[in-house]
Amino acid sequence: MDNTFLEILMKRHQLTPEVPSSHTVATWSNGLLVVLFPEVAENRLASTFEIQMILNQLKIQLEQMLQKTQACKKGDCKKNANLFFDAIPSIYNDLLLDINAFVDGDPAAYSAFEVVRAYPGFYALFIYRIAHQLHKLKIPLIPRILAEHAHSKSGVDIHPGAVIGKSFCIDHGTGVVIGETTIIGDHVKVYQGVTLGAISVDKKMAGIKRHPTVENNVVIYSGATILGGETVIGEGCVIGGNVWLTKSVPAGTRVYHNAENKYIESIDV
Repeated sequence: MDNTFLEILMKRHQLTPEVPSSHTVATWSNGLLVVLFPEVAENRLASTFEIQMILNQLKIQLEQMLQKTQACKKGDCKKNANLFFDAIPSIYNDLLLDINAFVDGDPAAYSAFEVVRAYPGFYALFIYRIAHQLHKLKIPLIPRILAEHAHSKSGVDIHPGAVIGKSFCIDHGTGVVIGETTIIGDHVKVYQGVTLGAISVDKKMAGIKRHPTVENNVVIYSGATILGGETVIGEGCVIGGNVWLTKSVPAGTRVYHNAENKYIESIDV
């Protein structure tokens, strides 16, 4: 092979920052899942001491992963690892509310055990909530690696920068996309194929709110596409399947797609 090409590759290897592998990040997140939710574990932990020991090991592993991102961001790895694990009880409580939302909102869900063990939407939310906490700590790369791992496993693509409230439910899950600057309130339910995205892809929009806001107690049915940073779906709205929205909808509105006439109609309720 041409030596010039080999030198180009070598230079890239020398200049590229070291980062933890996707496998390492995924393994770490799975270890945390097993501790928090024994429903997915093969073996039950026998004591609080054992639980604490494993959590301490996971904290050390996180610190080691953060050290590998220092070429991208300077900071105190140990401090960030401690801050993340300090937030675990709060993240856990939010996940319990998510589980209840699945059980309460899906007639096919017979137990919390089933949701934790078998629902891809819950797995996506677990990864999102830990990735979002790392994102808030301004940790580079690792939140995105986590998000793409969840995407590959569940079919749900949630950017770790999105803000999602309590008691969130993703039914079925496949094809759901939630963009970086999306804001979602409490008690929201979305079905498969829902997109909360930007109206256009423009690099100049980086750092600007370009994804919609969904207020409390909204249901968004399968295939709906809601776009734009100024688009607000008001509290209590129901967005029907295959609806395309680029403008705000008042609270308490039902929006559906009229297939025969190929337009969207809104009915206040």
